[in-house]
Amino acid sequence: MGTRLTLRVPADYVLSRDACSYGYFLLAPNHWDAGARTLRRALDLSAGPTAVVISQGEECRPGDPLRVDADRTLSPTERTHARRQIARMLRLDEDESHVAAFHRLDRRWKRSGRARLFRSPTLFEDVVKTVTSCNVAWPSTVTMNRRLCEVLGRGGAFPTPERMARTRPGTLRARCRVGYRDVRLVELARLFARGEIDEAWLEDPATSDDDAFDFLLTLPGIGPYAAGNIMQLLGRYSRLALDTESVRHGRAVLGYDGTDAQVLRRLSAHYEPFREHRFRSYWFELWRFYERKRGPAHTWQRELVENTFTASKL
Repeated sequence: MGTRLTLRVPADYVLSRDACSYGYFLLAPNHWDAGARTLRRALDLSAGPTAVVISQGEECRPGDPLRVDADRTLSPTERTHARRQIARMLRLDEDESHVAAFHRLDRRWKRSGRARLFRSPTLFEDVVKTVTSCNVAWPSTVTMNRRLCEVLGRGGAFPTPERMARTRPGTLRARCRVGYRDVRLVELARLFARGEIDEAWLEDPATSDDDAFDFLLTLPGIGPYAAGNIMQLLGRYSRLALDTESVRHGRAVLGYDGTDAQVLRRLSAHYEPFREHRFRSYWFELWRFYERKRGPAHTWQRELVENTFTASKL
């Protein structure tokens, strides 16, 4: 018999809304069951991988505790690590006051309660997912992350930095289909495995956004777009991560015209009033567009949307 954990959540927390809030919930090893409203994935813990199923009851009522069912018995240390990873993934550290601060700046999302953005159990997984989403169509991002789990992950879990650090770049290119990212991913994995990326410093509120952003730009394969995205995955929402999808959004939804550079400048000005919550305001505009095309995200089935996620394919 496996271990069952209970996780307390903020009073406004809704699993189906807050888990299905960012595209990474569609990437392996994550699997959202739209019918059961449960999130399933494998976690790589000290004694090996374990598959967990996360639920919030049939109704997913705000504030109801989360139930986590593991497929094997977890040691006390593993329980602590599993709790920590799941709390990070679901942003359980962002309480009602944090959400209210965002809604005061951007009241459009108060009624829906939207504020939290799904992320990964570890910063390493977030960084790799960011790198695999740059300069590529979404279906290729889906494939890369699935193959990383299948080829390098234990029991279907996402690969650890240590495992990826020992992998030859050619193996990543040939078997995981990561293309030119092969050497950069190995270099990033080695930095994490050697403890050369100070995650506590990056997440410390005392560290300025400018300092965190500048550090991220020094990492292999991390440019302004990737750094902006990693910033929000760190809980720092003051930076935008703008790309071709942003240009489409500016033209199709906000009615901007001109060159790509002109549209991007207007987008930056458009989100300036939202200050430390710029990325949230931008993302939920984008997400609302997707949901108008495909229905609420909690109804999406990964196998049906994973190849038609970007707006150009909706």
